[in-house]
Amino acid sequence: MAKAKKKAKKSGTKKNKLGVKNSLVNNINARKKKGTSRSKKKKTVSKKAYAKMQKNWGRKKGKKTKKSGKKKR
Repeated sequence: MAKAKKKAKKSGTKKNKLGVKNSLVNNINARKKKGTSRSKKKKTVSKKAYAKMQKNWGRKKGKKTKKSGKKKR
């Protein structure tokens, strides 16, 4: 019996709707080349969101206090 041949895979790079490989730099450059820009409302951070971010500045991520699993009697 002959072994079944494997199908050749297509290139593993996925392309987004701009037609480029998914990466931050490629997306930025594709938007520049295409001339697509966002409105001012969408590209600025609201005062409310900025204030919320400021509250967390200087705090380390992932450092939470753990509660002990023991019950008090």
